[in-house]
Amino acid sequence: MASGDDDDPIIEEIDVYLAKSLADKLYLFQYPVQPATMTYDDVTHLAAKIKPKQQRVELEISMDTVSPNYCRSKGEQIALNVDGTGYDETNTYSAKMMDKQTFSSIQATTNTSRYAAAVFRKGELHVTPLTGILQMRPSFSYLDKADNKTREREAANEGGDSSQDEAEEEAKAITVRFARPESEQARQRRIQSYEFLQKKQAEEPWVHLTYHGVKGGRSEHERQYLFCQSVDASENSELVKTPKEYLAMLMPPLAEEKVVKPVGPSNVLSMAQLRTLPLGEQVKTLMKNVKVMPFANLMGLLASGTDSTSVLRCIQQVALLVQGNWVIKSDVLYPKNTFSAHSGVPAEVLCRGRDFVMWRFTLERSVMRKEIASIIKLPPEDVKEFLEHVAAPRANRGWEFLLPTDVDFIKKHPDVAHRQNMLWLGIQSKLEKVFNFSKEDFVPKKSAQPDPVHISGEQRLKMAQERAQENQSTLQKDLEDRRAGSSIHIKQEPVSNSEDEPMDTSCSSSIPNGSLNGYPSATSPNFDHTNGGSPANTAYPELQDFVIKTFRKHFVITLNELKRLFNLHVASIPVGRSVFHSISDHMLQDAILLSQQCKQIMVPFPAQTKAAPDEQKVFGLWETGEDFDKHRRLLYDVFTKNYRVRRNIIQARLAQELGDVSKADIDRLLNECCSSHAGMWYLKGTIQS
Repeated sequence: MASGDDDDPIIEEIDVYLAKSLADKLYLFQYPVQPATMTYDDVTHLAAKIKPKQQRVELEISMDTVSPNYCRSKGEQIALNVDGTGYDETNTYSAKMMDKQTFSSIQATTNTSRYAAAVFRKGELHVTPLTGILQMRPSFSYLDKADNKTREREAANEGGDSSQDEAEEEAKAITVRFARPESEQARQRRIQSYEFLQKKQAEEPWVHLTYHGVKGGRSEHERQYLFCQSVDASENSELVKTPKEYLAMLMPPLAEEKVVKPVGPSNVLSMAQLRTLPLGEQVKTLMKNVKVMPFANLMGLLASGTDSTSVLRCIQQVALLVQGNWVIKSDVLYPKNTFSAHSGVPAEVLCRGRDFVMWRFTLERSVMRKEIASIIKLPPEDVKEFLEHVAAPRANRGWEFLLPTDVDFIKKHPDVAHRQNMLWLGIQSKLEKVFNFSKEDFVPKKSAQPDPVHISGEQRLKMAQERAQENQSTLQKDLEDRRAGSSIHIKQEPVSNSEDEPMDTSCSSSIPNGSLNGYPSATSPNFDHTNGGSPANTAYPELQDFVIKTFRKHFVITLNELKRLFNLHVASIPVGRSVFHSISDHMLQDAILLSQQCKQIMVPFPAQTKAAPDEQKVFGLWETGEDFDKHRRLLYDVFTKNYRVRRNIIQARLAQELGDVSKADIDRLLNECCSSHAGMWYLKGTIQS
């Protein structure tokens, strides 16, 4: 090697400098259709313009019309085809002949990081990075303009030949069609289309430039920027590298090869990979693949020894209970900001439609596809997909739920079943508003009952006497016990109608008749069509506590809103700790009125109001022990005269009763109890949608 170095000695060393003055605006122009000996340096440049973002340049160069090589007749013919016979300021060729030529650029390469322009002077090499390399080619856009002129003339001639005496065309009915929402796939195809790219390129405005010749003074001045303005080596840090850094640049270290996992089909789930995920993700992934599954099967798919309580906690976050089986939630299956693969319908609309389908299966085993489609009004492909997730078609029976009712799970986990039932009640109230239906519309017909047995009055009297004789001893014993314990004071409770407070059946060991989700359905004789179930005496103190805390936070609440907040409260109680079993609307309303701190506000809703009965029942916090209670009572009194008022009316009433009231107190009162709309103030929850 030493002998080789001696044969190739270093003759000269040249300093290299990096010039940055023109680093972001230096372009190299190439003319591939023109010989290198025939430059355009001495040709007159009429105009120049650029689109910097696209690196697109256009130059207008004059043509020598007196040259023996120029065909005058051809030039005049081209000008006539392009501009026509008339004169206009927008004409391409004002001299009535083709006297100029346009050059348009295309990028020779999109990556110019390896290219630079270099100038050698006085033993120094000055290098400036190139911004772009553009190839200038003749543009024939004037031919497109000539074609457009020809088509316009032909259209004008055809229009002129038509008879003016022709009768006016008869009016025809047209069908108006609205475009479907664009899916993500269609959007990507549109963005990548040639038409879209042309439109985006046309949106960037042209920047007009002034051309300076090669030998001009301005060009000479700009060429000086090709030389490095500072020869201090410390400022040219890009060219000052240690031998180790320079070697690393020449031979970069090899990147570690990443192990690429084999990609399986989208419908195949690797259990080995599944076990590496957290428990919540395992449950979510399994449910997204299976859609509907009994809890026992889910436990079988997870690793042995997995805690069932933890699984229950995870499954309730991604699934809902339908007939004792778990069905994936709609918002998990159709995440926000996504669209239907079939029709492009937004995810929010899909979730509402699918929730309606699942809710129907909480009422009955089979549903009819046409009936579902007529209510949710979604494309048939989406409706079919909803049903295929959880049901199978049956001859003459519509679509039947895939799995049998899991009675064992409902018996083993009654608290979970109750919580899910409360969640379904909340979903049902939202669906009723969205799709404008009543749950009574879908109450399954009761099975045929045997003919009633007619009993005469004498037989009834005889049966009653027999029962009285049987119970006489028991009644006598109860009477003696009461007399013996006369010192005990019996609290007299108000008697309610049996219809409002049905008998508590929560202690029954078997599932009630007509139950599909572990709680009485619409077919059950114990079903309460307002909120379901019966009151539990043990829950009453906790119910009073919930009511008081809620009103101290919200001050004014409608019965409909209180039901919603109560359902959310019950759903948030940990598994196994719920004391609320079957709370009726009547019991909830009694808890408000008996709390001694709240009262009903008789708001005079207009006759044409669309508010539901529960939305017209408005309650307000009456007594807290604060001086501010007087302000609230006066406000409530104002709203008993009108369901909406202006601020000055409230302010005048407060000033009349309490004297001077500060603006801060009025603002606090309105913020706590009211909502504003269109310059009017309403009690919370009473604004008509």
